[in-house]
Amino acid sequence: MEDVVRSLGFLCLGSRLKRIGEQLQADTQRLLDCLDVPVQSSQYPLLAALDRLGPLPVGELAQSLGVAQPGVTRSVSLLAELGLVEVSPSDDDQRRRIVCLTLHGQRLVDVAKHDVWPRIENAVADLCADLSGPLLDQLAAIEDGLAAAPLDRRVKKPEVPRDEIPA
Repeated sequence: MEDVVRSLGFLCLGSRLKRIGEQLQADTQRLLDCLDVPVQSSQYPLLAALDRLGPLPVGELAQSLGVAQPGVTRSVSLLAELGLVEVSPSDDDQRRRIVCLTLHGQRLVDVAKHDVWPRIENAVADLCADLSGPLLDQLAAIEDGLAAAPLDRRVKKPEVPRDEIPA
């Protein structure tokens, strides 16, 4: 069957990029599910931002990720329920909420930075290694590569004992 989004070229570039992004996230999620990690792949950038930048107000956290604040607020609530982040009022403005990693959240990020994220990054780099030429051709190569071998099949399984992965 014809891939209409692909055949419309630049007209559907946004839809095509979104589709590729969703495929990459789904593949990453399958890997995380195998590790019994309680975090969605889409929430890791938020954890990474807190790890890199330290405690942040919700608005600045959203800005650092380039996403809308309501989505960050929902993710923060879910991560707080899991005990991975803590939300507290700002000292100087009680209306502002400051988000920070808990000890449990920091341990999860440390394990991910060491054992999970590099494997995912290497799998994506492998997927993109031979790309060259026009953008639409590169996108086609990424889509074809994901169809042939999704990221979770490209990633070598981490050798992390399950007791070292925070639940």
